[in-house]
Amino acid sequence: MAITVEEVYETVSMTLYHHFDIRTVTLGVNLKDCADRRLAGVRGRIGPRLVKWGRALNHHADRIQQEFGIPITNRRISTTPIALLLEPLPRRAATIVALARTLDTAAAQADIDFIGGFGGYLQGGITEAESHLIDALPAALAATERLCGFFNLASTAAGVNMTAVERFGHVLRDLAGRTRRGIGCAKLALFANVPEDNPFMAGAHHGIGQPDLALNIGISGPGVVRAVVARHPDCDLTELSEVIKRTVFKITRAGELIGREMAHRMGVEFGIVDISLAATPAAGDSVAEIIEAMGVSRMGRPGSTAALAMLIDAVKKGGAMASGNVGGLSGTFIPVSEDAGMIRAVRSGALNLEKLEALTSVCSVGLDMFAVPGDTPADVLSAIIADELAIGVMNHKTTSVRVIPVPGAKPGDLVQFGGLLGSAPVMRVPRQAAAAWVARGGRIPAPLQALRN
Repeated sequence: MAITVEEVYETVSMTLYHHFDIRTVTLGVNLKDCADRRLAGVRGRIGPRLVKWGRALNHHADRIQQEFGIPITNRRISTTPIALLLEPLPRRAATIVALARTLDTAAAQADIDFIGGFGGYLQGGITEAESHLIDALPAALAATERLCGFFNLASTAAGVNMTAVERFGHVLRDLAGRTRRGIGCAKLALFANVPEDNPFMAGAHHGIGQPDLALNIGISGPGVVRAVVARHPDCDLTELSEVIKRTVFKITRAGELIGREMAHRMGVEFGIVDISLAATPAAGDSVAEIIEAMGVSRMGRPGSTAALAMLIDAVKKGGAMASGNVGGLSGTFIPVSEDAGMIRAVRSGALNLEKLEALTSVCSVGLDMFAVPGDTPADVLSAIIADELAIGVMNHKTTSVRVIPVPGAKPGDLVQFGGLLGSAPVMRVPRQAAAAWVARGGRIPAPLQALRN
């Protein structure tokens, strides 16, 4: 399909004035063949492979960014779920932390922003190796800078592993206490129905059904969408949906072009384009501000859920028409700390935890990057996780939780995390929730929707 001069000018304008970028290029790397009964053997295979491909990713990203004039903001690697490599290794915390340091050091040597995959799939149960990984996780993430962890605790096919959910309430408390302002918890995402090809951290990993190497692209353009919505203040919602679809179509085409060209130059398979709208702390680069530009007075007030549902539907339709390789999460992120409009909504009282949870029933990802008091009981954290994962299971969609218990913080405090993580107002949560229910453990059975064979 030919690209006109007007489209080129429009893309340049989106880049210069509305924060359009390739939010991430994420190279998925298979490590299954690195398994060994000796820790030295695993580390000796993993390190050189990740450094080699990480440097190649950076080299080609720099060249393409220069040639095409579209910023590539983050360069990342996702690996095979590390729980698989732990199965034949000694079941010691020191082994797990050493493996974490190997991944982190390789990312640093290759100048990769983040490396993901330090986790596993627990929706159906927990192996002995995975149990040791859960126990060692706070120490591993506290000892590293670029390493991110994920765990899939639920799926529509398997239900919700409440034994795992109960343990992660304690893991989050421990991890928060080991890191400044609890920031280590921002590097851990807990999922229902996790996709194997997600390019966005902290949940990125190279799933077991993926090839040896695959390049996945995460695009983002909330600033672009907000600007185009603001230019149509009087059209009806059907027309507004069409405007958003056309805009996302153009954004996705740019991502597809960059992704295929990079994959070709690197000699790897092109994976997917994730069309998620992902906010940043920059002014005007906000999903909440898109909702407000549609006519909702403040994100979180009545009308927000319906407006967000319309937005995500238009995003998916526009992206799907532009690429045959749409995948990953592909929706709308609503992290509190990384979105200036979400922060304003919380601080003004328009948005609370209950409304945020309601919004996640129609958006992608779920309860993302929100802060709570550091003394929030572990069972309350587990109950929050369970509620969110249940939404994903019952609606056959991906949901996740990234909650940050901030040591010493109280509701209303504004905690500065810095960089892309922004700042977060500490949200009020109940001191009591469902301790006896969470303590039962076991598994919430899969819903009837799982019987699709």
